[in-house]
Amino acid sequence: MTAPTLPAAPAPAPQAPAPQAAAPLAGAVARPVRLLLDGDDDHTVHRTAYQWADPARGRITVDPTPHTTSPAYLALDVLRAMGRDGFSHPEAERMSTDPAWRAVTCWTLATGIRDAIVLRAHRLTVERLRRLAAWHADTGICLTLLAHTPEQADFQRLREHLTAAHLDDVVTVRGTAAVLGAIGPAATGRRIGPPPRDHAYPLPTLPRSSVAAFRADCWRRQNATDFAQSDGQYRAGYAAARTWLARLPAQSPQADATATATATVGGPAEPALWNLQETEALRLSLARLTVSSPSVQHTVARVRGAQAGFLSRALLLNVPDDLTSRAGPGITTVPITPRTVHTITARLPNPLRAAAIAALLFTGTDKLLLSMTQIGSVDDAHATVAIDHDSRINIGEPPGPRHMYAVPPRARPLLHAALEFRRRTPRTADAHGLFANCFGTTPRFEALIADAGLPIPALTHPHAEDDWHTAARCWHLHTPTPPASDVLPRLGELRP
Repeated sequence: MTAPTLPAAPAPAPQAPAPQAAAPLAGAVARPVRLLLDGDDDHTVHRTAYQWADPARGRITVDPTPHTTSPAYLALDVLRAMGRDGFSHPEAERMSTDPAWRAVTCWTLATGIRDAIVLRAHRLTVERLRRLAAWHADTGICLTLLAHTPEQADFQRLREHLTAAHLDDVVTVRGTAAVLGAIGPAATGRRIGPPPRDHAYPLPTLPRSSVAAFRADCWRRQNATDFAQSDGQYRAGYAAARTWLARLPAQSPQADATATATATVGGPAEPALWNLQETEALRLSLARLTVSSPSVQHTVARVRGAQAGFLSRALLLNVPDDLTSRAGPGITTVPITPRTVHTITARLPNPLRAAAIAALLFTGTDKLLLSMTQIGSVDDAHATVAIDHDSRINIGEPPGPRHMYAVPPRARPLLHAALEFRRRTPRTADAHGLFANCFGTTPRFEALIADAGLPIPALTHPHAEDDWHTAARCWHLHTPTPPASDVLPRLGELRP
């Protein structure tokens, strides 16, 4: 079962990047290009190069399309070797030369491709070799060219092409045995096909109770197995809320003094609504708690548990009454599983389009709001998306809380690739839109949805109002906080 992500409190230290996103290689020193000369054109060499490849471990073998000299086709061949072959469908969007090579570079940096073998290198033109040289320089990838040059004249022509492409630092390996040794052993445990589907225990229909009675009502109405699952989600939400609140900065002394003075003069202090920074942090914490939720029932149980955790700290967390009919994380989102990532990356080789579909899935929000995402809206760790909607709509008015969304770890490489793609596009600034040309017109958007081939709950169940976690509010109650455990105990076996 998918476990809730523990919300992290806002802190000055930046969040560590996701383990799936490899560190950029652009700053690394590029290794020499290897030139493997297979003068006998041995089929064993080809087979060994194919068996060596494993994109999941950062190793690819590129087989250039025959009878073409286009640099764009070579870029598509590299993308195909990475497993991104959605462009081969007749109705799929086409990429020209420069965007295709930008996509190659961005996917290399974002997914940790570190080694590449290019077959039939003796047929590559100077322009194609220049593109490979730029790819090698930008990413630091270990590039190996496999050529079949039985005649000395063929080898001499290849050397001239390499020099013209500014590939001067080349290590040459000759002979079948030496070439096979340079390629290396075959990859073991390589996965064929998409990952298996994830499974989560389905929760029954939950009671429409408030936080005060929710757990007791679940205990009374559900059998032991169902209650164990529902209560597990409830307790996880409670523990996550308690942990996150413990990491929050303490309330300012000025606010405490104001509440004390109010209580002294006129009785109990009025509840104090959280300020702008606290509200943004709350929205992000709720998104992190529910973004991995596999169903609406799981989300409701986690939110009710979080509300109980807030109450134990003398904080009132209010969420919309129509929670299950709203949009937002855990309601109109889809968990970003390995199978979902595989489908997105295989069908959408353009990093911008892949990230746009992933954002629709993990935010669950309206595409008009998502289209306002700027390049600077994504943090350095690719873990948070902050959309400044109010400042762009109500120009000149004081800024309001931004719309905050948590990026699941498996979706962070997709946003990393999209950011690299946009920043490598000429005349781009942080204030420009991230998902350029993805949501702009109805035909483009419909083509994007058709190419992805995935159901988008936010489109199937649109909601005109704010997302549920954006509409959530929290108040300081200024009441004594009784001692409470950070982890709720399990309820006993006896049932009323």
